[in-house]
Amino acid sequence: MMHGDGKSDTAIVPERPPNNAGGPAAEGVEGRAVANGNSLESNACRTQGRESARSSLERVRDAARRDKKLRFTALLHHVYAIERLRQAYYALKREAAAGVDGETWTHYGEQLEANLADLSQRLKRGAYRAKPVRRAYIEKADGRQRPLGVPVLEDKIVQRAVAEVLNAIYEQDFLGFSYGFRPRRSPHDALNALTVAVQTKRVNWVLDADIRSFFDTLDQSWLVKFVEHRVADRRVVRLIQKWLRAGVLEEGRRIQSEVGTVQGGSISPLLANLYLHYVFDLWIQRWRKKQARGEVIVVRFADDFIVGFEHRHQAEQFLVALRERLAKFGLELHPDKTRLVEFGRWAARDRQQRGQGKPETFNFLGFTHSCTKTRKGRFAVLRQTMRKRMQAKLHEVKAELWQRMHTTIPEQGAYLRAVVSGHLRYYGVPRNGSALYAFRQGVGRLWWQSLCRRSQGRHVSWGRMYRIITRHLPPARICHPYPTLRHVVTT
Repeated sequence: MMHGDGKSDTAIVPERPPNNAGGPAAEGVEGRAVANGNSLESNACRTQGRESARSSLERVRDAARRDKKLRFTALLHHVYAIERLRQAYYALKREAAAGVDGETWTHYGEQLEANLADLSQRLKRGAYRAKPVRRAYIEKADGRQRPLGVPVLEDKIVQRAVAEVLNAIYEQDFLGFSYGFRPRRSPHDALNALTVAVQTKRVNWVLDADIRSFFDTLDQSWLVKFVEHRVADRRVVRLIQKWLRAGVLEEGRRIQSEVGTVQGGSISPLLANLYLHYVFDLWIQRWRKKQARGEVIVVRFADDFIVGFEHRHQAEQFLVALRERLAKFGLELHPDKTRLVEFGRWAARDRQQRGQGKPETFNFLGFTHSCTKTRKGRFAVLRQTMRKRMQAKLHEVKAELWQRMHTTIPEQGAYLRAVVSGHLRYYGVPRNGSALYAFRQGVGRLWWQSLCRRSQGRHVSWGRMYRIITRHLPPARICHPYPTLRHVVTT
């Protein structure tokens, strides 16, 4: 690890390349560091009463936290460590789809230690090659298809290991209003932060912004430059470049592009956060300190972000500046999903005085946000399940019940219990009880229709169906505390 003053923590001893490389090596071998202690995450006490030796990544975190301009020159040995590759393998989903090589998690694990040792050696001597990802599509809530990429298993393992190492550095740099795909941060943390900020700050206007086709349009050359702000280890940078240039295999054709990164890889969320950290986060932080007049709040989750303003003219000026900033890095705002709405504590009063009706609403992370009042007459933000999301999920349940029509009621009940439980765990926020009840009722009605359809000679009475629903589906309950309670605790 190299510090800004040019001094190194450990001496580097050149390591001789193996005689049988098993093919031409794309990168030079890494130097062997003469260092005391283990190189992995374990914190082992060397002697009784002495301080435990810190893990290697903990030292990286401390160095990144102390010096924000420090560039790390030796990171690859953290990636190809067998233990880290093993942890990355076990962190993958067992039943995930296979990539272009057809390798599955189960088959790879039959000779896990031999496979990981071979992978580690290929990473060490530079013989590792990234394979193209297999194109897959999932249906979005609006009926369109979202393209995803399915990397091969070994690429998933290495990407997860690299992401763990880079997270140790960049988590010290990322700002507090960034919530997407970060350790110990969830969508509900972003939702709570937004709700508390709108209810406690002088927010009168809200910019609901969405970047058009972000993962397909980000500039790879800019992304590499952003990585190099902190990573001076060329071998790690080349790994990232290999994944960016691997391309997509679709209908037998390999498609490569100099823009965009494929969604679906373990490294993609980190790269997206890294790109927007330099393009958006640092820029808006400077703008808020130097140019803004009045309150300005920001909450970002991946490429979807909300900015609140006290004054309308500030919001309009910011929107113009934001479009120019994004265009510089090959990005643009989605014209249909980017709106400036009057929203906040005094929005209802001001709009009523102008004869404009109720305040507008906006959507964020699956919830429709609207202005309301508590029983005591205080302003509050009402969060309800987006109608399109609920309808899309019910449509998905209906199609799945058609496929499971002739399975037993307990088997169908187990599937529907998992669906309803997952829905409640995410959408079970305070004041959203009516939407939760409506979703559970909708699932129950679809189940009743399916049971009636499969039995042509016998109709299932609603009384019996009510008992079946009560037995198998969990009740519609609120699962999350009020935003003010959770946000105060977590911050």
